Amino acid sequence: MKVAALISGGVDSAVAVHRLLERGDDPHLFYIRIGLDNGEGDCSAEEDIEMCTCIARRYNLPFDVVSLHQEYWDNVMEYALRTVRAGLTPNPDLMCNRMIKFGFFEDRWGHEFDKTATGHYATTITTDDGLVYLGTAPDPVKDQTDFLARISYRQLSHLTFPIGDLPKSRVREIAIETAMPNAYRRDSQGICFLGKINYNDFIRRHLGERPGPIVEIETGRKLGEHRGFWFHTIGQRKGLGLSGGPWYVVGKQVDDNVVYVSNGYDTELQYGRTLHLTEMHWITRDPWEDNCSGVEIAFKNRHSPEFLSGTLTRLPDGDYVIDSREKVQGIAPGQFAVIYSPDCRICYGSAIITGRSVRTSGTKP
Repeated sequence: MKVAALISGGVDSAVAVHRLLERGDDPHLFYIRIGLDNGEGDCSAEEDIEMCTCIARRYNLPFDVVSLHQEYWDNVMEYALRTVRAGLTPNPDLMCNRMIKFGFFEDRWGHEFDKTATGHYATTITTDDGLVYLGTAPDPVKDQTDFLARISYRQLSHLTFPIGDLPKSRVREIAIETAMPNAYRRDSQGICFLGKINYNDFIRRHLGERPGPIVEIETGRKLGEHRGFWFHTIGQRKGLGLSGGPWYVVGKQVDDNVVYVSNGYDTELQYGRTLHLTEMHWITRDPWEDNCSGVEIAFKNRHSPEFLSGTLTRLPDGDYVIDSREKVQGIAPGQFAVIYSPDCRICYGSAIITGRSVRTSGTKP
């Protein structure tokens, strides 16, 4: 099988290539290059490309560097900046996977191959009716289905995840056993293609600073000053510069440029049980098309090894509400809620958290 293998220079995608060869596939390696937002090159990208070149030479495989610079900044980062400016919390990784890795890349290069492979920790599940579903990885700490929860069915059907069935520890072992040149390379911690760019520096460069008050929500007392509400997100604890903490961001008023905080690890204002959702996206199909009223689900509202449990209800206007059994920390408008089967095996899709206060009949006060 001819496979377009997306590699990053990291150990995960390198081992993915190794496993493709083990199972007899014929991979062609691709590195998607995205420059800095000023149009200049990225030093970390040069290091990544050098490592990818070593992997290609080692296995005698074709390797191409392809550029999607303009597409990335016109789509993914434009979305991120627009969302942040509105006082919401974006998730560039979800949009990057849908629009860049499996969007523009697929349309221009990937479609010429039988499959496209990545080093994501995820699986695919084919049911008896022939439909393909996005499945979770056995390593809950590394599972990345929440970053893939916005892709289309066409994109999913063309994907393969060669290391998705492995724990991270085994991936490292394979890299060491096979003497991969990047066996001991640290995992990247950047957001999508931002890589080593500091996120706050990126926001500051595009939106600047707009000082405003940090206010204790219970008392209305001003505690300090922020440099712009767009640097802060609901549920945030670090980076506030306040003494006597912990302080959590529990609200933002965009028009007045106010960031509201509450004190204490157990402050109830950082928790909620109801998530109102809009723009629901089902990857394969709506599993409750006929009756979505209080159906059992697992879900995530942020990247975390833990799944939360609750019920999902479709509202008359087409939006949805999750009623969570557990208290949910940091429900941030603009973020995505990712919907899973109750056994956490299948990722069905995702929707955008609005922050609206909605009460359904089954919601506990």
